[in-house]
Amino acid sequence: MKKLVKVRGITLGEGRPKICVPLVGKNLAQLKEEAAYFQTLDADIAEWRADFYEDVDDVDQVCVALAEIRRLLEDTPIIFTFRSAAEGGEKEISTARYFSLNEAVVKTGLADVIDIELFNDEEQVKALVEAAHGHEVSVIISNHDFEKTP
Repeated sequence: MKKLVKVRGITLGEGRPKICVPLVGKNLAQLKEEAAYFQTLDADIAEWRADFYEDVDDVDQVCVALAEIRRLLEDTPIIFTFRSAAEGGEKEISTARYFSLNEAVVKTGLADVIDIELFNDEEQVKALVEAAHGHEVSVIISNHDFEKTP
C-alpha cells in the first residue's frame, strides 16, 4: 500500500515526478540568493542542505536562516536536511547535536519535511519521527549505499 503525502499543495506519490532543488549556501546571504533563484525555476520542492551552512552549530542561527528561507519561498515545500559526513554530507556533528538540531527545526514549524538518517540509534530516530509528526512535519528516512545500487 502506497501512502500519499501532501505538503503545501504538492502530493508526493502521485502524478508526475516532483523536482527538488537543493539550497547549499554557506551563509544567509548565499541562501537568500539561492532562494530568489529557486523562484525562477520550475521546481516543486526546496531542500535546505544545512550541512553546508557555516553557522549550523548555532541552532538559533539555523532557525533564523530557516525563517528567512520560509519567508522567501512562502508556499514552497521545504525539506530540512543535515547530511552527516558518514552519509556523504559536508560536515560531521555529534549524534546528540544532530538530534537536537533536527528537534529544534521541527519545533519551528517552518520546515515541511525533515530527512532523518536511518543509521542512528533506533530509539532516537523513533522519538524524532514522533516529534516531527506531532508538529505536522513529514519525514524522509534516508540511507546511502555508496558501494552499489540496491
